Amino acid sequence: MRRIGKISLAALFASGVLIGSAAADEFVYVGNADSNDISVFQMAKQDGALSLIETVPFAGVEKPGGSVPMAVSPDKRFLYAGIRSQPYMVLTFSIAPQTGKLTQIGKSELADSMASIDTDHSGKYLFGASYGGHKVSVNPIAKDGTVGAPSQIIPTGQNAHAIHPDPQNRRVFATNLGSDQVVAFKFDSETGQLTADQPASIAFPAKSGPRHLTFAPDGKFVYVVDELDGQVSSFSYDAVTGAWKNIDRQSALPDGFKDKIWAADLDITPDGRFLYATERTSSTIKIFGVDTGTGKLTARESVPTETQPRDIKVDPSGSYLAAAGETSNSMTLYSIGKDGNLTKLKSYPVGKKPNWIEIVSLP
Repeated sequence: MRRIGKISLAALFASGVLIGSAAADEFVYVGNADSNDISVFQMAKQDGALSLIETVPFAGVEKPGGSVPMAVSPDKRFLYAGIRSQPYMVLTFSIAPQTGKLTQIGKSELADSMASIDTDHSGKYLFGASYGGHKVSVNPIAKDGTVGAPSQIIPTGQNAHAIHPDPQNRRVFATNLGSDQVVAFKFDSETGQLTADQPASIAFPAKSGPRHLTFAPDGKFVYVVDELDGQVSSFSYDAVTGAWKNIDRQSALPDGFKDKIWAADLDITPDGRFLYATERTSSTIKIFGVDTGTGKLTARESVPTETQPRDIKVDPSGSYLAAAGETSNSMTLYSIGKDGNLTKLKSYPVGKKPNWIEIVSLP
């Protein structure tokens, strides 16, 4: 299903492959670790075709890092890129509101090499999770988008990997891949302080390796992909108490898979009906149907994709999914059908070792 020949846009609409189109201008940002730059694409409103508009180097960065974690401010004015080579820092780029182009406007200290960064929902604070440093951190963000020095550094379990606030901006959760847990913090959005929640963590099966997490669009469920056992877990989420309750676990592995498991990323459509997860050894994307009422998953097919797919992103319209191949140095764009299926549109060359994607819709 992934490999198709030329097919007309009208045929795609007629078959129900395209469930929507980008109403606003959309821009795709790809972080390339080995070339120390960001590939910037503009997406065509008619058919999702991408055009490379610029490649932005990391000014003042000499050595490549292991990956380029990125985050976009809630108001879409700034993009942040974490540098994982010494000296550890975060670069701030302004996003031009009409063209989507990037201008580097600052660089600031990070507490360690961060596997993941994210902002709170006010855009006033930047969170970081350090895999090798086994810690999380908070940096204040000024009104001009630039990032201040770390204001809080907290040790965690082994291998902190992903860090995100909940939809209410009251709590922050960080996966600990090496300790098989997700650590939970209360978050004071006025002071930017994290404090341990009660309970302080959510336990996962031994040697599962929880890696990345995402919330359902309505905030009622949380989904986590395990790197080491290739499972995707769904949890109900209580926004008042912060409690997680396990609902389901489904495999992200292709049928008959017997090799080393190395799952990576997941993302969900804006309507919450479909979830996608990547496995790097098999270079596949697993498709899941989601019951939006119960949070349960239905495993569907595995789709071959770019080699070693470390990151995927669904665009804000829910019409497209982009997948970056860490060793293929390219990114493939898929259309998302009304049944959640993926149809390959085109692969695009990017920089060296692409491993992070952000897609921004600008008015």
